[in-house]
Amino acid sequence: MKRAEPQTGLTSIILGIALAILALISVNSFVIVNPGQAGVLSILGKAQDGVLLEGIHFKPPLVSNVDIYDLTVQKFEVPAQSSTKDLQQLSASFAINFRLDPVQVVRIRREQGTLQNVVSKVVAPQTQESFKIAAAKRTIEEAITQRELLKSDFDEALNERLDKYGIIVLDTSVVDLAFSPEFAKAVEEKQIAEQRARRAVYIAKEAEQQAQADINRAKGTAEAQRLLAETLKATGGQLVLQKEAIEAWEKGGAQMPKVLILNGDNKSMVPFLFNLGNLPEMGYE
Repeated sequence: MKRAEPQTGLTSIILGIALAILALISVNSFVIVNPGQAGVLSILGKAQDGVLLEGIHFKPPLVSNVDIYDLTVQKFEVPAQSSTKDLQQLSASFAINFRLDPVQVVRIRREQGTLQNVVSKVVAPQTQESFKIAAAKRTIEEAITQRELLKSDFDEALNERLDKYGIIVLDTSVVDLAFSPEFAKAVEEKQIAEQRARRAVYIAKEAEQQAQADINRAKGTAEAQRLLAETLKATGGQLVLQKEAIEAWEKGGAQMPKVLILNGDNKSMVPFLFNLGNLPEMGYE
């Protein structure tokens, strides 16, 4: 009985090791792919056909590995530079929203590897090339004033280029658009010149309006004088003149004058009026 105890202990150890190995194999025989993810199974380093979508999947233990790829929307900001149609330097920064095509994940695993490689080796350089295509179609002024058309051409070129790599572009936005200091100075000088030109046009129009107003006033005065002359020539014209003289004195703040009208019997003469109250001041006391 004493000799059986060591054998029993040894059997228990072997059984424990076997159960541990079996548990380890069982754990490594399955992989869980979460929603928004896709897996690529590699056996002995070789990527297998067929994408592992969300759920639980069997994989050969010990000799296989599953690379998980994020299928949700990825956002990266990529700088780009290019020359315009008139050979001006134009810089921009684009925010690219994209995701991986689940059907193409195996090819992406074979050709690009990780998501970081996808961004640095595919998205960034293709963004640069797409911006060159869009910028070369326009002058720098058109690139600034026709920003939406520039972005449209950029989106079209980028979608076409990234689609070949299994990358789906969802949206792009121009974060920043800048041009060379030389062009900025030229734009500033042009704006100053345009402001001066608009100011000159305004002054010219104002002078023209003032001249027209003076002409209108002169015409009005001439017409008033003509009408007054006709009134004086007509019957009762002397009374009109006397009334205007009295009103003029009143507007000047003087008291109602004692008016002396001298014209004799000659009706064609213009009546002469003066204030008798001013005689003392004139030295006729």
